[in-house]
Amino acid sequence: MSEVFEGYERQYCELSANLSRKCTSASAADGELKKQRISEIKVGIDEAESLIRKMDLEARSLQPNVKAVLLAKLREYKSDLNNLKSEVKRLSLGNLAARDELLESGMADALTASADQRARLMTSTERLNQSGHRVKESRRTMLETEELGVSILQDLHQQRQSLLHANNTLHGVDDNVGKSKRILTAMSQRMSRNKWIIGAIIAVLVIAVVLILYFKLK
Repeated sequence: MSEVFEGYERQYCELSANLSRKCTSASAADGELKKQRISEIKVGIDEAESLIRKMDLEARSLQPNVKAVLLAKLREYKSDLNNLKSEVKRLSLGNLAARDELLESGMADALTASADQRARLMTSTERLNQSGHRVKESRRTMLETEELGVSILQDLHQQRQSLLHANNTLHGVDDNVGKSKRILTAMSQRMSRNKWIIGAIIAVLVIAVVLILYFKLK
């Protein structure tokens, strides 16, 4: 719900209630006082029309689901304003006799019906405001859920990166273990060859010593 629209709406409801009271007051007045009341009411109706135009422009600039709710309100407000205009026309017909004739033909009933309609209008407005608040809450919950989902996805991505890093580290360790194993195998092979070489050298030396002793003793 638009805060700008709500501001215009509060101004209109207050103005409409005030104009209704002035219509009731003007219907009981006569002469110059009645003309003054009617003039004040007409100025108020011009202000009300200006507020309705502003609300209409604001409503049409909003999202479709919100716009539909607000335009429904505006139709009620326009109907209420038309009733006020009709009352002003009746009040403007002339003198006390004309006013009495209008009252006898149902003016009082029209004023009462208009007041009842405004009461229903205020009730409808309150219900629409409550619906707008529920829409706001639903949207806020949806945004919070979306933010939570994004946070969970980010956490899962970080965990995936950690697992990939750990996997790469394990592959590196496996490679190092393989290299170490090959180095140890090569060292073991060299040690075995060295043992055979040393053994052969010792055997040659022993044979040489034996031969030297043999020739000396002979």
